[in-house]
Amino acid sequence: MSGFLKQAVWPIFILLALGLSSCNAQAGNADGNASQNQPVTDQSVSEAGLKLVPLTITSNGKDHLFTVELAASREEQARGLMFRTELKPDRGMIFPFDRERMANFWMKNTVIPLDIIFVRSDGTIESIATNTTPYSLEPVESGEPVAAVLELAGGRAAELGIEPGDKVEWQQ
Repeated sequence: MSGFLKQAVWPIFILLALGLSSCNAQAGNADGNASQNQPVTDQSVSEAGLKLVPLTITSNGKDHLFTVELAASREEQARGLMFRTELKPDRGMIFPFDRERMANFWMKNTVIPLDIIFVRSDGTIESIATNTTPYSLEPVESGEPVAAVLELAGGRAAELGIEPGDKVEWQQ
C-alpha cells in the first residue's frame, strides 16, 4: 500500500474502530414499563454489539423495568456510553465487576448527562451520582466498594423516585 493511501486510510480505520458510527440504544417505552418493550432474548445485542439484558429496580414496592447493555469486558467498560447522543428512558448500561471494588467513573467523551448508580453485591443501591456533567474529567466515585455500576439517562432516577437502598436485579 502506498504511503499516501496508508495516511488516508488510517484515520478512517481509527474512527471505525472507535465506533463513531451510530451507537444509539434501541427505542423503548418512555415510562420504563417493559410491557411495550421488545422482549430481550439471549441473542439480543445492541447496535454497539453488547448483549442486552433485562434489569429491574425495585423502589417503594414498585418495579421499574429496563433493558440494559452488558459491559462485561474491560474494553466494553472503558468505552461505556461514550460518544452516544441519546439514551432512551428505559435503556441503560450495567458494568458488573468480578469482585467488589471502589468504582471511579468520569464523563470524558460522554455527550449526554447520566445517572451513575453504584450497586452493592447484595443488589442494593449504595449511592447515585445524578445528572453527571457531559465531558467532565472530574471523578464520580462510589462511597464504598461496589459490585456493579448502572448508568441511566440523566434525571431518570429522580423521575422514578429511585434512591439508595433500592434493589437492582439483572440477568447475569
